[in-house]
Amino acid sequence: MTSTALKMLVDVHSHVYLPRYTALLRSRTTVPLIKTLTTPDGKPDDRLLILDHEPSGGRPVGSQYWDRDEKLKFMDQHGIDVTVVSTANPWLDFLPPPEAHKLAHELNEDLEQYCSSSPKVGAGNSTQIPRLFGFGLLPLVPEVSVSSLLESIKQISELPHLRGVIMGTRGVGKGLDDEALDPVWEAIEKAGLVVFFHPHYGVDPKAWGEKDNGHVLPLALGFPFETTTAITRLILAGVLDRFPSLKLLLAHSGGAIPILSSRLSSCVVHDPVVASRLKHDARYYIGKLYLDAVSYGPEEMGFASESIARAGRYENGSQETATQKALSVKRSLGSKRMMFGTDHPFFPPLSTTEKWKSVVENLQAIEEVQGWSEEDKVGVRGGNAVELFNLKA
Repeated sequence: MTSTALKMLVDVHSHVYLPRYTALLRSRTTVPLIKTLTTPDGKPDDRLLILDHEPSGGRPVGSQYWDRDEKLKFMDQHGIDVTVVSTANPWLDFLPPPEAHKLAHELNEDLEQYCSSSPKVGAGNSTQIPRLFGFGLLPLVPEVSVSSLLESIKQISELPHLRGVIMGTRGVGKGLDDEALDPVWEAIEKAGLVVFFHPHYGVDPKAWGEKDNGHVLPLALGFPFETTTAITRLILAGVLDRFPSLKLLLAHSGGAIPILSSRLSSCVVHDPVVASRLKHDARYYIGKLYLDAVSYGPEEMGFASESIARAGRYENGSQETATQKALSVKRSLGSKRMMFGTDHPFFPPLSTTEKWKSVVENLQAIEEVQGWSEEDKVGVRGGNAVELFNLKA
């Protein structure tokens, strides 16, 4: 890989609602759906509803959700060279298996076309690569057959611009720790695809109380808690022991799993149900994960990278002295598994001339993490993604 490619700015957390998917949402009368309201001055107002009891009547939705030119314009405005795009939640969770299977196949082909016909970036013909790559979709819905999932994995692995799959947390209805998914993990591992875990359901909305706080509690807390629970269940089920080469990328810097990993470890070793189930101390598995750098603060990014960096100390359940621990933790090591993301097209600025805070704040946070060298920061901004996704023509 050339040094020019490794220094690119690469966005690994960016969504698109492809036209075929948007048309489906517009045809629906129950959540998820896109509905058209009318403003007081008589203008149409499209709203996206992806959760029950969506605050504010849903999110304003427009061409930035599906128009590739809008995606590229956003990239140009913020100096983003390459984006790995993914269909956004709720994916295909609401469809019956036959319809989900058919639509997954069609949307994967649509996404390949969306990416393969995109402009290229780079210096000279030998180093130019497409500006868009993608995460494919699996028809991961209740009662779907394993053969259907394996067929989709094969399709994705053969589409040259799709470098992974995006997954919610429902699995085949029982969650990602369902043993029925073992053939799926095996196939994904063998294909070398990256799995992007992304939340959708949050937690029980009763936890938020009756006061109207808009989207703040479900998005700021519910989404990361969902991710934390899902990846913990995956670890406790031994999936990372059985498939140690899985490449798992967690949205929103892994939720709360970095900060809670030592508490998790303590609970595991004191619980007779799971104490002898895992090959390693629970903290070891944090080092097997990749995290997007969508946490908005250098302290949060720094601690996440530290949790990754220290993970190797816990292989086979071993523990070191306090002095050894202090010497062995290097945030630089953890930075190798973190990657820049924007969450576009969500959370737009109020003015069309403004730069997006999701870009500005996360790039600033990367710059300010203590313990990261300039080489580490270059890696988080793009070099790590170039290598993980093998981004080349």
